[in-house]
Amino acid sequence: MVSDQDAIRLYQDLVVQGIPVWIVGGWGIDALLREQTRLHKDLDIIVLVDDVVRMREFLARDGYGLEMLWSENVWDVDAHGVEVPTAFVLQDAEGRQVDAHAMRLDSQGSGLPAWEAEGLVLTPDHLGGEGEIAGVTVRCFSPEMQLLGHSGYELPEAHRRDVQLLCERFDLSLPGTQ
Repeated sequence: MVSDQDAIRLYQDLVVQGIPVWIVGGWGIDALLREQTRLHKDLDIIVLVDDVVRMREFLARDGYGLEMLWSENVWDVDAHGVEVPTAFVLQDAEGRQVDAHAMRLDSQGSGLPAWEAEGLVLTPDHLGGEGEIAGVTVRCFSPEMQLLGHSGYELPEAHRRDVQLLCERFDLSLPGTQ
C-alpha cells in the first residue's frame, strides 16, 4: 500500500527534481476531497514524456523498477531521442507502486496523452486542479477530469464510492445520470 506519507514523499521528491507531476486516480480524488477515503495500492501520476527517463532513474535509486506496461502503452521518443514507455507501473521491494502515464504539452498548455487515449486532450483547466494530501498542497486533475477518468469502465465498489463523494463535493453529475 502507498500511505499518505509515501504519496507526499514521492510527489515532493519528483517536484524537487524539476519533474512536474499531476496526481490522478484514487489519490487524486482524495487530494481534491482533502481527505483519505481508503487505502491505495499505488500512486497514479501523469508526467511529461521528456521527464520519463529522469523520473525512472530517480525512482530507481529508491528501489523502484519496472513492474509492467499497460495495454495502452505506446512507445514514444523523448527530446533526447530515447524511446520511452508512456503507460507503466513501477514497484519497490515493499510492493509500493507508482502507476505513471506520460503526456506532452502543446503551445496552449493542453496535455496530449502519449499513451493510447483516442481523442483525449487535457485542457489547462483539466490540468489545473489543486488538492491536498496530509496537509501538503499537490497538483492534480480538476474534479471534472477526475470524474471523466473514472468513467467508461466498471469501477470496483470502493472506487464508485470515491466518485460519488467527488460528485457530491463538487456538485457534479455521475455519468449517465444527467
